[in-house]
Amino acid sequence: MRMKLTINRILEGEDEVILRYREMTNEVERILRALRADEKKLIGRQEKEQVILDPKKVLYLESVDQWTFAYTENGVYRIEYTLAEAEAVFAAEGFFRCSKSMVLNIWKVASLKSMSCNRIDARMENGEHVIISRTYAAEFRRILKGGKLDE
Repeated sequence: MRMKLTINRILEGEDEVILRYREMTNEVERILRALRADEKKLIGRQEKEQVILDPKKVLYLESVDQWTFAYTENGVYRIEYTLAEAEAVFAAEGFFRCSKSMVLNIWKVASLKSMSCNRIDARMENGEHVIISRTYAAEFRRILKGGKLDE
């Protein structure tokens, strides 16, 4: 069943989004996650300081020795999410599991290069290279061809 979309431009008053649905489907949940994505922030720790991170500015996440770290252009921060939790919560922001120990933000990939054994070398906006393992490469290619992140 197709979803009806109604968009109204207003000249004054407060912007408002109303989502009406009969049942909570995967599509409705995806729309809700996308609408709420701007509300979500990551709390990162760097030494003894807590920093609020905008998920859109995170290049990738990495799990090292039972800790999860968020990498941005400005630094590395320890976060409380596991990779699986972060991938689920921030899927609408482009977070994609690219290996057993990493999740990358697909919107921060600058270029791609095919490698042997069906792996992909993703050069991030800051010049760092992240390898997309063969286990996740097919899904990554499907997304690049227009597939949804959470299908």
